[in-house]
Amino acid sequence: MESEKQREMSNKASESFPMNAGDGPNSYTLNSSYQRGGLNIVKEMIDEAISEKLDIHVLSTSELFSIADLGCSTGPNTFTVVQNIIDAVKLKFQSHCIEFQVFFNDHVSNDFNTLFKLLPSSRTYFAGGQPGSFHGRLFPKASLHFVHSSYALHWLSVVPNEVVNESSPAYNKGRIHYGNAAKEVIDAYSAQFAKDFEAFLQARAQELVPGGLMALLLPGIPDDTPPSQSPFVRLFELMGLSLADMTRMRLVSEAQLDSFNLPVYNASLEELKALIGKNGRFSIERMEPVFRYAPTAETCTIHLRAGGMERVFSEYFGSEIMDEFFDRFAKKVAESSILADLTEQNSAELFVLLQRKSSTS
Repeated sequence: MESEKQREMSNKASESFPMNAGDGPNSYTLNSSYQRGGLNIVKEMIDEAISEKLDIHVLSTSELFSIADLGCSTGPNTFTVVQNIIDAVKLKFQSHCIEFQVFFNDHVSNDFNTLFKLLPSSRTYFAGGQPGSFHGRLFPKASLHFVHSSYALHWLSVVPNEVVNESSPAYNKGRIHYGNAAKEVIDAYSAQFAKDFEAFLQARAQELVPGGLMALLLPGIPDDTPPSQSPFVRLFELMGLSLADMTRMRLVSEAQLDSFNLPVYNASLEELKALIGKNGRFSIERMEPVFRYAPTAETCTIHLRAGGMERVFSEYFGSEIMDEFFDRFAKKVAESSILADLTEQNSAELFVLLQRKSSTS
């Protein structure tokens, strides 16, 4: 049976675990250059989409263009993305006098104070925060023209109930993720992602104007690749091994290890395509893997730590062991072949460009 702690963790999941706040040495603000590199790669794809796919008829009579960045964190990447979108729209509709409003969204526990403090003083748009989960509605119907989200959709709304239930065939004892787990565990994660992604698409279908665009960038795996062969997923396995070491040192109890699972899922393009098709409200304008350079073990560790992982682990295991945990994880990454194995064949960040269909269905 589930313990009270298990139920609490499953219900909270990523809702209460934002990126590291502030601007200190372990903050997301100072440790998000890897994510920025991915955004730089897809910038041209977004520019092309706006140039070729966006129609002037999406604008209202007031010529107000609304943009939402979902999972914005604290900056500075979100400001770069937003400005790139605005520049591309201005270039597309240069004969029109367009005003821009931008909504920065993340969970209610996100450090919005740091976000607003870092807002560019030279910005040419009206800015506002919109706290809440993007797995549900955030904006009025047909109020957005462009939606962007990067490095956020792999976070699940909840840990799958089955993997923390001792009476379930999918109980994931001794593991914190699904990489080398039983098929029942993988299926439970996949089903939760499908549920979450459908909720995300349903909400955005309501909020985007017909003809509006949505650009998504998320960590994934290539089609027909077992999770155990994905370097991204294998990194989480090393986190589990680090915790197992600390269990033997009695810094972490076996009960804690057995009841903890990461609320993260790496989908494939095939999975995304099927879910988008099932939803039926968007046309796929572009969908492809994006190859990235392999970071060093140190860079990999600090970016994962700042990018939400520290908050997840410290909430469950305590903040006092976080330095020990991430030191062990960094050593395991350095000793492994994971980063060297990052190739176009076995790793993927997935770029997806969708357009809201004109149908009101």
